[in-house]
Amino acid sequence: MDPESFLSIGAFCFVLGAVFSLVPFRKGKSLLYLLPALAALNFAAAGLYLAFGEPANILSFPISSVFGFLFCGDALSGFFIIAISVLTFSVSLYSIGYTSSMKHQGLMGFLFNLFILSMIAVVTSGNIVTFLISWETMSVVSYFLVTIDRDKESAKAGLLYAVMTHIGTAFIIVSFLLLYAYSGSADFAGIRASAAGFPLEIKSLVFLFAVIGFGTKAGVIPLHTWLPKAHPAAPSNISSLMSGVMIKTGIYGIVRIAVDVLGKGPEWWGIAVLVVGAVSSILGVLYALMEHDIKRLLAYHSVENIGIILLGIGASMMFRSGGLYNLAAVALIAGLYHTLNHAVFKGLLFLGAGSVMHATHTKNMDDMGGLMKAMPYTGLFFLVGSVSICALPPFNGFVSEWLTFQSLLLGFSSASVTSKIVSPLGGAALALTGALAAACFVKAFGISFLGMARSGHAEKAKESSGSMIAGMAVLAVLCLVLGVLPGVVTSILSPAVYSLTGAVGPTSAMSFLHIDETAASLSPAMILITMAVMSAATLAFVFVAGGRRKLSYGDSWDCGIPALNARMQYSAAAFTKPIRMIFKRIYLPRRELRVSYILKPFFVRSIKYSGEITPFFEKFLYEPATDVIQKIAGKVRLLQSGSLHLYLGYILITLVLLLIFGS
Repeated sequence: MDPESFLSIGAFCFVLGAVFSLVPFRKGKSLLYLLPALAALNFAAAGLYLAFGEPANILSFPISSVFGFLFCGDALSGFFIIAISVLTFSVSLYSIGYTSSMKHQGLMGFLFNLFILSMIAVVTSGNIVTFLISWETMSVVSYFLVTIDRDKESAKAGLLYAVMTHIGTAFIIVSFLLLYAYSGSADFAGIRASAAGFPLEIKSLVFLFAVIGFGTKAGVIPLHTWLPKAHPAAPSNISSLMSGVMIKTGIYGIVRIAVDVLGKGPEWWGIAVLVVGAVSSILGVLYALMEHDIKRLLAYHSVENIGIILLGIGASMMFRSGGLYNLAAVALIAGLYHTLNHAVFKGLLFLGAGSVMHATHTKNMDDMGGLMKAMPYTGLFFLVGSVSICALPPFNGFVSEWLTFQSLLLGFSSASVTSKIVSPLGGAALALTGALAAACFVKAFGISFLGMARSGHAEKAKESSGSMIAGMAVLAVLCLVLGVLPGVVTSILSPAVYSLTGAVGPTSAMSFLHIDETAASLSPAMILITMAVMSAATLAFVFVAGGRRKLSYGDSWDCGIPALNARMQYSAAAFTKPIRMIFKRIYLPRRELRVSYILKPFFVRSIKYSGEITPFFEKFLYEPATDVIQKIAGKVRLLQSGSLHLYLGYILITLVLLLIFGS
């Protein structure tokens, strides 16, 4: 079968799932998620064909002589189709159990299928018109999914998301209009062919508009404000898709326009992307550390990981401008590899968070605790996701971040002094991000799953259903497989990376990665074997040295207190207090202490303490801008008085001005 056949079968399954979701029956409707799971398998097969094969025209539907719908695929499209399909398959399995008791089940199923189909349409769009329609469909459908619960929180989050995504779309449209004006073609292939003749100023303008527009969807700082609000408001299976793959369509747009269509650009393009990535990665993880809401914490980590992806992409663009094509290929592989890795482990973490919320009815980690005993499978899978996002071997996050480190440190081989300075600074930013991410997930896992139950709901928590466990298990296994067999991923990526960077020669092998410039090498499979042997040896030593002594159990030391309780445990705020003090210039913390006395100052009745950080960008960027817009809107509103005579006067004035200036 050819890729067109697999795509046709997959699209048919999605359409069938959307239609059947609207049929008015209740019992067993959640089983309809098997259709998108089947569709995902077909799309994954099509993605593999495109990744290794020649570019293919999938569907062409002309509307007029000027424009029409055009869907086509190449190696880059194939890779993103694979990433979307992998997460879709797991989330579909998870959704069978997750949505079984959900309100608006039919509407959810309809939007779910349409949402995934629109993302596939975005990464296979062959011209400007098709891309914009697919992009807007994806944005509108995701808005309805965010607001599907129809409560105040989701409505506010949905409004912010709609405003930000359409601001980003406006920048994308402007960049596309410039491309069309200077190329005379609406097809990306035609624009690419004529891009070399564009004036550098126009290419730079298109680059800036594209990075702002697509960066808004990706959630880069300071365009991230919608992300930590919209993702927690959406149902957890949708949060997994939005954070795992929807924001990656922004990465796809940046790579497609800035790297593919525009071609080789000046060095400052790559430096700009690299700096944005460094800022997003550091601030994203810093804000995540302060969160008590587990879904907001994960949402901020999406900002962080988008930053890590952009570190690789920016370094690739910078090296390519300096003629270091093989090094540019390594950096781009690192960025795209992390794109897939983040889709897998962040999807897993959001599904784990959804299971915890489903069992405890709260998103506040301080109301959880002790869940590892009640939810052992969910706890294990969440731990796998946590280790993966912290980039610890032998899981997948380690490989892509190791490649990113290597490519950044190799910036010393560049002839550009600026590149020699910026590259190691990017590596330092990645190192700091990794350390803070480890601290954050020690908090997230420890506070949520270890210790004693901190609330009645946590005490009564039960393990998730079989389908939810299966969906998480698939992603947990992939976290290990993608970490142990990185050569498989780099083989899939190589055709796309070669065509985008102009690199020559192999940069990957099936199980071993080697970078010639430093002789730095990595064998994840060997790391896994070594860890397994060391663990087995340690266990054997413990059993041999310990013998068969009789074990005795007793209460832990409690400082003379009659009984320990849940309130004596570390809270999420207490865990991150030292970090909040170190980075107080960034957090700008605000504290309030209220003391009530029986007899002042000797006898205290109660002490109430509250503290919070200042949302810097919201307070100093978006709130002033919003106030200015509201003031202008208030002035403009005076023109809309409701008087018919005034409106007729407007028409008369307009006609007079047209007669004066039109002649």
